[in-house]
Amino acid sequence: MIDNKAKIAIVGGGVAGASAALYLGQLGLNITLFEKETSLISGPPFCHLHAGGNLYREISDEQCVKLLRQSIDFLRFYPFIVDYRPTVIALPTTDPSTPKALLPRLKMLTAEYEKLITHDPDNKVLGESRDYYRLYSREEIEILQEKPLVSKPTISDEWMLPVARNIDLDKIQFPLILVQEYGLNLFRLSAGLTLALEQMSSITLRTETIVSNIQQDYKTLGWDVTYIFNDQTQTEHFDYLINAAGFRSGKIDDLLGVECKRMVEFKAAYISKWDNCCDTLWPEIIFHGERGTPRGMGQFTPYPGGYFQLHGMTKDITLYEDGLVANSMVSCQPHLNQNFIEKIEKSWSEEETVQRTTSAIKHLSQYIPAFTKAHVGSKPLFGAQQIPGDDPTLRVAEVSFPATRYARCEIVKVSSTLDMIDAIVKQLIALGYLDENLYGKRDLKYFSTLTQSAITQKAENICRERNYPIYLGHRTMPKPV
Repeated sequence: MIDNKAKIAIVGGGVAGASAALYLGQLGLNITLFEKETSLISGPPFCHLHAGGNLYREISDEQCVKLLRQSIDFLRFYPFIVDYRPTVIALPTTDPSTPKALLPRLKMLTAEYEKLITHDPDNKVLGESRDYYRLYSREEIEILQEKPLVSKPTISDEWMLPVARNIDLDKIQFPLILVQEYGLNLFRLSAGLTLALEQMSSITLRTETIVSNIQQDYKTLGWDVTYIFNDQTQTEHFDYLINAAGFRSGKIDDLLGVECKRMVEFKAAYISKWDNCCDTLWPEIIFHGERGTPRGMGQFTPYPGGYFQLHGMTKDITLYEDGLVANSMVSCQPHLNQNFIEKIEKSWSEEETVQRTTSAIKHLSQYIPAFTKAHVGSKPLFGAQQIPGDDPTLRVAEVSFPATRYARCEIVKVSSTLDMIDAIVKQLIALGYLDENLYGKRDLKYFSTLTQSAITQKAENICRERNYPIYLGHRTMPKPV
């Protein structure tokens, strides 16, 4: 017998928790989502689909294939957050590797993409498989330098025009690689999920709410969740518990007394403004490099309005000394230094914002000389990311079940979200809360009543509330017709 009245508590309104609430609520379950912040999706920044993991040379082919499959699934599920612009991969002349070393993986991913399309034609969301990547020689780039810019690129050569005009060709190895890895917009995801959840009668959305205690009822095997809202303390009983508390998930584990092994890493991305730069749309550009060294990877992510989000995998930009910590023998919660907690919960100092953003601009200007004209665009995007286990290079993880009627979300990349949900649905089916034909279901009409203009307006409001430029809530490029 199916018990559709089962009550599910989800702690944490990040990508994992809010997506699970939406998905399970649409299946008819009674969901309460607890989030301590004023709005959803306020954790560590993300901006990239990772359709194949080409940003990470250090991860295995197996992880890359999984990222490709998960990214396609995620793109199909959340099309309104996708910026349909490609990514350019460049290796500096100082890098010990070569572009040719990336080709076997690109060929492998092209073949895997073709298999996914053969299995389901609707998986063809990255364009034709034969166009998954393209190589550009120096001679081809020099020819493109002479061609006029195009305001709205539609083909690979047009996307490469601003790269050809602005990149320092003497500091880059050839060929350059253009790959169909698209952008993701954090603020549009927050907007769309919030608008959808607010319309659903099966969802109780409790923002600005702190979960203070959780105890298991050993008679029912359910959970008593105590929470604080408006200085009032209440306790509710739930049949199932989902821990989606992100980097704070260890605190929930400690309340429950379950075993764990995890790390937490503080990261930041920097918002720059390049005035009068953009007569055309840019692709994202990745300059490979060795993590943690002065030549660490640089990531140049475009937004409308001349804004660019910057990563530099160096210790004076994105990475922090003591920013990666593991849990201890006495607690599941890794202990970040207080200065990181203050950044997350309070604010950044203007001095550090200017210092690190300026360092990021300088890092990218090695390869894009005109970018020296850029300046600080806003406070950084930032947060702490949980990494299950003890491997800091892990990029693919979903969920674990360390106690009865308890799921611990462990996604590292947002594209793993749907695999996580599928695993939870499988357990809810076994418990008799869902019918088995709902496993892996994807044809639910979550956002059919939402318009692009409504999502954009809500995304702008979220940007304002968080003190970011409203352009960060806009799409660089909608889906090509």
